[in-house]
Amino acid sequence: MRAREICIALCVALATSGCAQRAPLRSTETLTVVPDTSALPEPTRADLIAADRPALIGPLDTIEVEVINIPESSREIQVDASGRIAMPLAGTIYAGAKTAEELARTIEDGLRRRYVRDPQVVVNIKSSVSQVVTINGQVQEPGLYPVTNQMTLIRAIASAKGLSEFARQEDVVILRTVNGRRMAGLYNINAIEQGLYTDPPVYANDLIVVGDSPQRRLFRDLVALSPLLAAPLITILN
Repeated sequence: MRAREICIALCVALATSGCAQRAPLRSTETLTVVPDTSALPEPTRADLIAADRPALIGPLDTIEVEVINIPESSREIQVDASGRIAMPLAGTIYAGAKTAEELARTIEDGLRRRYVRDPQVVVNIKSSVSQVVTINGQVQEPGLYPVTNQMTLIRAIASAKGLSEFARQEDVVILRTVNGRRMAGLYNINAIEQGLYTDPPVYANDLIVVGDSPQRRLFRDLVALSPLLAAPLITILN
């Protein structure tokens, strides 16, 4: 009797989850599918360079400041929690939300006010803890991951070691603040992999949340509760 109840519950679970089959790739407005008999063309040099995104300095980032011809003023500095740095002669400077080039010009202006003639400053970002994306939910390793020019949703999930066993590919959300307004986008990983639309770019401070599949959890629980089934239990899950 118990085995019958388990089988009925399993049928309900499978009816709600369905048997998924990957649809064949097809060309769209944003994707050209190359036939099996053809080779993918080589990318051009422009294809290998991602569109530029300004790398902004944030709290607790570490920067290198070089003042040409004033070596005693050159140093490695960690930006404080309020986004400020302290420079000899130039004083306290707000570095947050500036690029390395913008901060260099700001330091030069501070040195001029202290009567340094024709200062030349070079700033490099040595390490950044502020330019990160948060990945949460059903991925193998949730956490904070650095953002690069080429970061996209698929690459971000790959950074977190991929989706977990119970992830819902059609329920992936990106949360982002734009002009002070909280916004969300819902994405389908399977649809992106099929080329139905472009893999969306990911930016610093984004929050990616991968949804959970209760049908898969129910299937796992049913299998755990019925170790003595007379025949193997094989199915295809979403």
